Amino acid sequence: MTDQELFQRNMDLQTAFIQYTLSHPEILDKLPTDYQLVILPEDEPELVRRNQELLEKQKFNKPIVVVRMKSPEPAKLKVFPPKVQILTAA
Repeated sequence: MTDQELFQRNMDLQTAFIQYTLSHPEILDKLPTDYQLVILPEDEPELVRRNQELLEKQKFNKPIVVVRMKSPEPAKLKVFPPKVQILTAA
């Protein structure tokens, strides 16, 4: 897994966690106000290993919240080309 792939997977997991908290806001009551989030996906052993390595190397000044979850299915969004119109000033 390249560093770019690691970054992208972590962003995907953080997005999924944020979506979960939007649907289940009561979980936010259990979390500190300011924290460092680390997600360990149960079904991606390499990503867990890499995230644990980063966790051990980093020095954090905030509480660390470790979330264990299954990886979400990739979203299949179809992006349609936008229609752009430029209006001239009157």
